[in-house]
Amino acid sequence: MALLPGTRLGPYEIGAPLGAGGMGEVYRAVDTRLERTVAIKILPAQLSSDPIRKQRFEREAKTISSLNHPHICVLHDVGSQDGISYLVMECVEGDTLAKRLEKGPLPLEQVLKYGMQIADALDKAHRSGVVHRDLKPGNIMLTSTGAKLLDFGLARPTMPSASLATLTATTPQQSPLTQEGTIVGTFQYMSPEQVEGKELDARSDVFSLGAVLYEMLTGNRAFEGKSQLSVASAILEKEPAPISSVKPLTPATLEHAIRRCLAKDLEDRWQTARDLAVELKWISESGSHAAIPAMPPEAKKSLEWPLWALCGVLAAVLIAGAVWWRNSRPVENTMYFSAPLPFPVRDMAIAPNGHTVAVVGDRESGGKSALWLYEIGSREPQSLANTDGASFPFWSPDGRSLAFFAEGKLKRLDIAGGPIQTLCDAPSGRGGSWNKDGVILFTPSGKIGDVVHRVSASGATPQPLTVLDTTRGETSHRWPMFLPDGKHYLFMAFNVSKQTDTDAIYVGSLDSNQKKFLTKATANAAYGAPGYLLFYRDKTLFAQHFDLSRLELTGEASPVLTDIQYVPRIGRAVFSVFNDRVLVAQSGSAAPLSQLQWFDRSGKGIGAVREPDAYANVSLSPDGKSLALDKIDTENQNSDVWIYDLQSESMKRMTFDPAIDAMPVWSPDGTRVVFSSSRKQSFDLYLKNTDGGQEERPIEATPGQDKYPSAWSRDGKYILYTRGTELWFLTLPEMKSQLFLKEASAMKNGQFSRDGKWVAYASNESGKWEIYVTSFPDARGKWQVSNGGGDQPRWRGDGKELLYLAADGKIVAVPVREGTNFSTGASAALFQANSRQPVATSEQVMYDVTQDGRRFLINTHVRNSEIQPMSVVLNWDAESKKK
Repeated sequence: MALLPGTRLGPYEIGAPLGAGGMGEVYRAVDTRLERTVAIKILPAQLSSDPIRKQRFEREAKTISSLNHPHICVLHDVGSQDGISYLVMECVEGDTLAKRLEKGPLPLEQVLKYGMQIADALDKAHRSGVVHRDLKPGNIMLTSTGAKLLDFGLARPTMPSASLATLTATTPQQSPLTQEGTIVGTFQYMSPEQVEGKELDARSDVFSLGAVLYEMLTGNRAFEGKSQLSVASAILEKEPAPISSVKPLTPATLEHAIRRCLAKDLEDRWQTARDLAVELKWISESGSHAAIPAMPPEAKKSLEWPLWALCGVLAAVLIAGAVWWRNSRPVENTMYFSAPLPFPVRDMAIAPNGHTVAVVGDRESGGKSALWLYEIGSREPQSLANTDGASFPFWSPDGRSLAFFAEGKLKRLDIAGGPIQTLCDAPSGRGGSWNKDGVILFTPSGKIGDVVHRVSASGATPQPLTVLDTTRGETSHRWPMFLPDGKHYLFMAFNVSKQTDTDAIYVGSLDSNQKKFLTKATANAAYGAPGYLLFYRDKTLFAQHFDLSRLELTGEASPVLTDIQYVPRIGRAVFSVFNDRVLVAQSGSAAPLSQLQWFDRSGKGIGAVREPDAYANVSLSPDGKSLALDKIDTENQNSDVWIYDLQSESMKRMTFDPAIDAMPVWSPDGTRVVFSSSRKQSFDLYLKNTDGGQEERPIEATPGQDKYPSAWSRDGKYILYTRGTELWFLTLPEMKSQLFLKEASAMKNGQFSRDGKWVAYASNESGKWEIYVTSFPDARGKWQVSNGGGDQPRWRGDGKELLYLAADGKIVAVPVREGTNFSTGASAALFQANSRQPVATSEQVMYDVTQDGRRFLINTHVRNSEIQPMSVVLNWDAESKKK
């Protein structure tokens, strides 16, 4: 938050703001003790708690205080107040070199003058054991007394330490996803070793100063590019345009001095800043003698024709050489670097331009997932409005639109703006792809029996395209991806129970329901032009030559990446590829940590239950003494049902099957739980005694559709559950199932009222999840309770209040009146729940409430302080080409 003029930090009175940067804001201030003007640099309050950034801030103070030089900004004081850390520095009057360069290049004498001063200041820093690491025009102030070097916030001692960069050329055996840290500095002025993540010494600053001198002299940056990615590539592989071609009268000795600064090889550079300062001083004192003598007019005229002829010959040679080089150049190295984002990435899709990535990540509040756009090489992603709850995005062929799944629908977003369009129902979509003819392929849900469908990009009724081979144990077709012809496509055949070795990648066609087997795989596949199939198996992403004309794999598969985030429950590996140039992937576990926490109605935390873990689907026992939940195995991504005794603080495991056991619901007497399990060909209902004395038994195992329990009536006669997109109930003890409610939209999370006469449930019939109530068991009438989004309804024990989770993550309470007719009072938002988001299904339950409605147990989102960065791989197929 910006500080207002007049704010006091210790003895310093804040005045007008001077600027802001990645490490903090700068204000003009008055030292009331010494009555002098100073500059105060502040680390923003929301970042003060970040130990890494605070450490860098404290390091800056120690660094600057050790440097005493006329061309280095003076540090006066350091302090901390009300959680705000700050530095007090000399207030330097003038403009930054960056501001001056907006007007064009500097005169030769100023380039030499300022260059000598900066080089001398760097020499002082280097002799004190400090490398600046972020030398750029914005960190150089031009004053009446000369240049002043600012902002050592990225500096560090020159003693060896762990590598901080992540853009490296490496072999396949090196895993970029396990390298720690991020690139620190500003791309246009980085040295090659800084880009590659190697250890830095004084010669890195010499390179950066060379880039600054080049820009001061020519007005152009030494290394240009449309993105930071291309700039980094230029630094590693290209030479800047000759200075003499831009400024013909530049002394040859100065061009030589700058080129030596910019040498790719450390050993070819000036070895110290002092060497460069001495060279610049000599050039300055040599004056015109250091320049190439001008050619006399007569000689120039006599040589004009031969020069033109020579230029023609050279041009022909260059063209021939360029053609030869293009066809015979050695294969480029694979390069890796990380893209740290402020949240864990759940999914991603590279745009057709090859440098924009749509990612799914959490909003800052509530842990709610949303879509973001990230430009490779930039510092921060940009959020896309109205995309809460989004999953599995994919691009239109022209890159102007994004499709994604949210609120049980397939939706379309135009990047340029405008309303979001709902295309069709998709209760829990499992991937999509979009061709140039406006056809979208997608799988509407992760439910048993669902296959790849096609629909128009403008919206229509989807039509199934693939056919399951149930004899092989296929339970779902998912993750379609068009091949370049826009007719054929890749997809995955999946078995949710993991009881058969079914998972594989196939090729399908729009004009046929036939499919062609390609390879065994445990997750989605992608086509990486020219001519590679990328697929995930054995915890590794492989690449193998793929013949598009015959639709066949050839040769051997080569490993590309390991440690990719993988969700076995849905068969998804989090990666995306653009041609043979760029591959992006997310590492780490896909099961987010959560903390079971108690809150009162005001949102005040009143205690936690156990340590953080991968919890899901919380359900309080009727007497409030125990808690049933499922806990995800972060290694295998399966889950089991557990019961936690809130009084003895003991936890016991209830299920041991390797399948997914989840969503426990208590019987009204607390002696049994019903839960859903994938141990057969679908998610079926199982019953088990809570004392563990009897094996669980299936009570609803109708093949073909998944079933998820949500409520058990208080009289013990009915179990309410979701079957497909419909609400069903099971009558006890007959174990007879009956359809309760069927609509055109999807429904879930049905809950019985206290007297069993009403059912509250969530439906997406309006295009977003909302809470509705209808009568039971005959489903007469319908009342909408929420407005603006709602999910996971809960009745208070006395039946006088209905609670739900709003779209913005708040717990909302609605007074209700039961009787012959149902009615509601005015709703009231109680507090922000910050609940954990589902990993693989929208059926998960994030909270429960005590019978008196006064305490809420919420499965609270825990933001991991060690968020794994997204990995970016350039020339990902280089190693395969070498084979």
